[in-house]
Amino acid sequence: MAKPSVLAIVLAGGEGKRLMPLTEERAKPAVPFGGIYRLVDFALSNIVNSGYLRVVVLTQYKSHSLDRHISKTWRMSTLLGNYVAPVPAQQRLGKNWFLGSADAIYQSLNLLDDERPDYVLICGADNIYRMDFSQMVDQHIDSGLPLTVAGIRRPKSEAHQFGVIQASKSDPHKIEQFLEKPSECEGLPDSPDEILASMGNYVMTADALREAVTIDAEEDTAHDMGGNIVPFFVEQGQAGLYDFTYNEVPGATDRDRNYWRDVGTLDAFYDSHQDLISVTPVFNLYNDKWPVYTGYTGLPPAKFVYGHRERLGHALDSIISPGVIISGGEVLGSVLGPHVRVNSWSSVRESVVFDSVNVGRNATVVRAILDKNVVVEEGAHVGIDHEYDRARGFTVTDNGITVVPKGWRITR
Repeated sequence: MAKPSVLAIVLAGGEGKRLMPLTEERAKPAVPFGGIYRLVDFALSNIVNSGYLRVVVLTQYKSHSLDRHISKTWRMSTLLGNYVAPVPAQQRLGKNWFLGSADAIYQSLNLLDDERPDYVLICGADNIYRMDFSQMVDQHIDSGLPLTVAGIRRPKSEAHQFGVIQASKSDPHKIEQFLEKPSECEGLPDSPDEILASMGNYVMTADALREAVTIDAEEDTAHDMGGNIVPFFVEQGQAGLYDFTYNEVPGATDRDRNYWRDVGTLDAFYDSHQDLISVTPVFNLYNDKWPVYTGYTGLPPAKFVYGHRERLGHALDSIISPGVIISGGEVLGSVLGPHVRVNSWSSVRESVVFDSVNVGRNATVVRAILDKNVVVEEGAHVGIDHEYDRARGFTVTDNGITVVPKGWRITR
């Protein structure tokens, strides 16, 4: 029997307003993460590690850096017909850009015409996790249902942030009710303080997807996969549930098993970086059995110079990317992107530093996110005096993280 054909669609048109100013000049999926990666790399790595090598990425908002990253990084064998292709909004069916995730697929149905898959895997582009999608696809095929939704266990207190799935009491693999960001809901039978939240990952039979988004396009809706398409199938008793709890990823540890982080806010983005750097990471970037792929090649190794006790170049409890030079400064509990330079007697603590940032001599950076090409001048500081940071035009989050936009110069 021939192996079912699966096309993967990554929804990467998100504006990411809550991540401003990091999304001021780029789409949310293009935001750097973990030193050398972009957010979109995690979704794409899950897809290709799952064995699905025909992938389209639907882009829209300020997509240049995202399109460039995908085009330069995600190249596969054309001989075997494999590809990862960015597909921008094209107004193929009218003068509108994508009006929602369901409309993005509706306006891109030509991709299904070209590929003619049996099944379509749909996922977002801006969450941090590992998942073997083939296990979800297998369950979907076995169920015979037109739609399967991936659910993840989250604290009941977070229910108002998600689409909440309530499974059928007679069949735990079917969805009985889908509640969009409810203020109140029941907990799980085996864990009353938890709910099943939609991960925004779906497997659909291709014909059912085509029909559903076509019907939705003719209705006055938000044209959203989670808000409109999923309830459409739930009301018919035709929506399946895949519980992420049971997903088995090679190389996973008890510590990072079933990790999933929505990095939709600046504080969540910062916290997820802190998850990377503990001795036993909550999310382990070093799992070589399920690697996260990206495009940084040809960079020199990181370098640490000066061994004098008063001018010691060193880093502890940190991730240091290729091309970094720590020249007589200290880095503690931080993540540094490529080509960062930390100069003598300076200190970077509990911070996330993007590519090509220069931290001058005697400068101090504490609990901050510095976007690309930021210059911290000699003797300057950021993250210490929040009122002063706000007065300089920097964003300070509810949890006290100072965020400096791309290319800014921090003066004394």
